[in-house]
Amino acid sequence: MAMGCLEMETLLMRELRLYHHPVAITYLFSDEEVRNFAESTPHHRPVKPLSFCQWKVAARMQGKTVLGEKKDLDCSGGLVSFGWRDCVDPAHTKSMARFCVDDAQIERFMRAKPRMEADSLKAVAVGPLGQAVIRPHVVQFCCDMMQAYHLIVDYMAATDTPALRPLLTGSTASCGGSVFSWRENTFNMCPGCAGNFNSGKMERGEVNVFIPGSRIEAVANRLLDRIA
Repeated sequence: MAMGCLEMETLLMRELRLYHHPVAITYLFSDEEVRNFAESTPHHRPVKPLSFCQWKVAARMQGKTVLGEKKDLDCSGGLVSFGWRDCVDPAHTKSMARFCVDDAQIERFMRAKPRMEADSLKAVAVGPLGQAVIRPHVVQFCCDMMQAYHLIVDYMAATDTPALRPLLTGSTASCGGSVFSWRENTFNMCPGCAGNFNSGKMERGEVNVFIPGSRIEAVANRLLDRIA
């Protein structure tokens, strides 16, 4: 059956007993898309630069839609993931040094991160799935392992996918994880990175689950089938 974004959020929160709103992530690639989104969707803009994870806290915990541009983002990993900074940027290289054995490994790991084409993205919007006016590019869940398991098996059944291969990196869990899900049009799941844990308020040890917006309705309908 055809389902709207509010119907899907209501179903998923009720049946999976989610703690917070599923977050609709929408990528905006032109000034016109940014303008149309801003005019059609009630939203907030950061009053100072914050991390992408902090934008999402407002969405999943406070029910707010946040529209942010490059100038609003204070997170080296997010800037790299969204194509707003070179993948071997010194600030992010310093951050990655914690996870690598030498400079050569740092650069190789950095270049393996999922990211947008350089400067192709104008803005990113995040908000509760139930408030989405247009179908998002990615729906992100912050959930426990059993909730993630149900999303996994419903996604696999709904999309006839016998095995999943999520992408994990040393950082950029939320930002890079969502870009990978959209670019590959596939399910993704990863633990929170340090920034995701701290500024993203993942104190329960939750995991990140990403489902492409093009496939979230199929997953919701699979859940309905199981209920029936």
